[in-house]
Amino acid sequence: MYVVCVRVHVKPEHAAAFAAAILENARGTRREPGNVRFDVLREESDPARFFLYEVYRSADDFAAHQKTPHYLAWRERVTDWMAEPRIGVKHTSLFPADADWPSGG
Repeated sequence: MYVVCVRVHVKPEHAAAFAAAILENARGTRREPGNVRFDVLREESDPARFFLYEVYRSADDFAAHQKTPHYLAWRERVTDWMAEPRIGVKHTSLFPADADWPSGG
């Protein structure tokens, strides 16, 4: 599996709008055949900070995600809301192994 972890810090006045927008994007992503998981977390001590945990079957599936209409619309919509650039770190899953994931996502 291919895992992408993204730290997001938005301007506090846009935190509620960002939360709504990222949930819409996450729901669209979950409908993609190559996506296995998309968690949206919000920091308790600072509600303007979010953490996205995204799991795809492959790096190609993640690349395909970044070309979807819902992702492109989300990215354009939230760009000016950022307090700083998003930080994304890509990983290869060691555990659970690919064979441990349900085939249906």
